[in-house]
Order: sequence, then structure tokens, then C-alpha cells
Amino acid sequence: MKSGESSAEVPLDHGGEVYHLARRLGLQLKDLLDFSANINPLGYPPGVGGAVQEALAEVVHYPDRRGFALREELARFHGLAGSEVLLGNGSTELIHLLVRALKPKRALIVAPAFSEYERALAQAEVPHAFHFTSEAEGFTLGALPEVQGIDLLFLANPASPSGALLPPDRLLPWLKVLDGAGIWVALDEAFIDFVEEASLKAHIGRFPRLLILRSFTKFFAIPGLRLGYLLAGLEVVAKLAARQEPWSVNTLAQAAGRACLKDLDYIARSRVFTAAARQELAAGLQALPGLQVFPAAANYLLVKITQPGLRAGRLHQLLLARGLIIRNAANFQGLDESYFRVAVRRPEENARLLGALKDVLA
Repeated sequence: MKSGESSAEVPLDHGGEVYHLARRLGLQLKDLLDFSANINPLGYPPGVGGAVQEALAEVVHYPDRRGFALREELARFHGLAGSEVLLGNGSTELIHLLVRALKPKRALIVAPAFSEYERALAQAEVPHAFHFTSEAEGFTLGALPEVQGIDLLFLANPASPSGALLPPDRLLPWLKVLDGAGIWVALDEAFIDFVEEASLKAHIGRFPRLLILRSFTKFFAIPGLRLGYLLAGLEVVAKLAARQEPWSVNTLAQAAGRACLKDLDYIARSRVFTAAARQELAAGLQALPGLQVFPAAANYLLVKITQPGLRAGRLHQLLLARGLIIRNAANFQGLDESYFRVAVRRPEENARLLGALKDVLA
């Protein structure tokens, strides 16, 4: 353990803190199997490596500030116009940007949720509150929450960390009400690629206050390159673009993004593979004594510990000693030390996790 780092279990802000944990434990990255970050188990598309290598010749120039080529590719991919797409240094940059640009007076976060919504609002000094979904509802919205007095709503679909999916026929009537009330809706579809048919991207022209956040990180497995995008009406995109820092998306990330969109076979295989692996992992977790698994539509599962005396922090430490990292969900607003989240990985890796959990829970 490095000097100045505590061994006490403190839930980290995000999953994927492999560098921090490797330093703390004196290990190499290859010694850790990370179930805390929800990354496509197939890895990045085969064409990404070559695209990045070829783009190295262009790093002597500044990046295309607006990422024209990638925006046009995304527009074709989603059936939209390039003017309805804004690139970002991961969707996290765009979360912070939209808060700064829209200047809401008060916001509401449907929770539990990604912590960057709250962080962005706090940094911009925007008063905000939480609408907590319940375990009984599978941690998803059963009805439109009370929105009087707010002008920005953050909602993730699929939800994070539960993975619950709201179908379009449930969401669209709510969006009509929210739009009529003059409320901006930041709809985080970071994991919708696994269930693309549920995306509301086709409706941005119908709802001028709808902003859809998308990510290359999860589905295309390139978190280290930092690439995301936002879909919205052209006036909204122009408003945000005018307030965005220049050159936030580098040349290599833009090249990787274009390569990702071209590999339709990878996209199809990823959806089939992940759905099957998720079903198998969920069944394996549910078969273990002391665990309750929540239904999910993406590449991760939220699990509740029902075994008396065992908490997520302790479970995290026990598995970490075996080289396995899970996500202690205690620092998600609305959850506690009863919950943890695991990514869906390859079957042999999932089997290793299940074996370790079986030993720990015995």
C-alpha cells in the first residue's frame, strides 16, 4: 500500500478505478478483474486499433474542433442531421456543459443515478432535489414525479445502477407533459445501445427541450479515449456548442468513433452476446444464498445482499483479495451498504466471480 492511501473501505465515486486499486494493493492491472465498470465484454471493435494507428499521422494538427466527419457519421447512423449532434469528451463533459449552458433555476434527479448529475448541478450552484425510485418498482419510474418548480430533469434509461428499462410508450406521454411545462429533460441513454429500439432519438424534433446523452464508452469499450455525444434540436446543439471548450475531443478518439460505427457485425454480435451472458450471470447470482438480483436490460446487474451481517463494503474487500472488483453501490443516492453492482463480462470471467461469491457466502 502506498503512503497516504487508506485501507478503509470508502465507496469510490465511480466504477473502473483500477489504477487506484492497483496502486493501493501493489498489483499490476492484469492482476485485477474489473466488474465495477460496465464495459462491453467483447472489447472494442477490431477496426479501432488500425483506425487509431492511421490517425496518429494527424496528431501534428489540432483536432477538428467540431468533429465534422464523426458528427456526420453519427447523424447517418441515427437517422438525424449533423446539426442535431454534439460531440463531447465523454458524456460526462456534456452533462456539465448542458447545466452551464441551460442555467436551470432548480433541477430534479431521478435516483439512484450517476453521480455526475449531482456534481454538475452543485458546481454550477443549481438547487436540486431527488426523486427516489423504490426497490418495489425495480428502481425505475412507476409514474411521472412531481415537477412543480423545476426546469431541468435528469433521467437515465436504462437506469443506472439498476439497469431497468422504461419503454418508449411509457416515456413519451411524460415527455409531452414535461415539454408542455417548459421543463428541460436530460435523458441519459449511455447504455441504450444494448436495446437501441428503446431510444427516443427519433423524437428530438417533436420535443425541443429534450437532450439525449449518448456514450461510446460502454457499448464500444473505449473508456480510455473519452468519447460521447448529445442528440438534440439544432438550436439547442448550437447553444451548447457556443459554450463548449475548444478541441475537447481529440483526433484519435474521433477516428476510433468512426471505426466503431462502421462495424455493424460487431454491434449485432455485442447485443446478442451480452443479453445471453447477462441472463446466465443473473441466474447464477440468484442461485446463490443471500443475494437478490434485479432485472436489467443493459450490461450490468444490481444485486441486494440479504445475508444477515454481510455488507457491500466487506464483500468488496473479500472479493478484492481474490483479484475481483465489484461496485459498492452505497454511495448512490437512495441505496445503502445492502447493494452492489456487477458488470456482465465473458462467461469464463463471470464463472470466476460466481465461484468467489459462492466461497464468500458459504
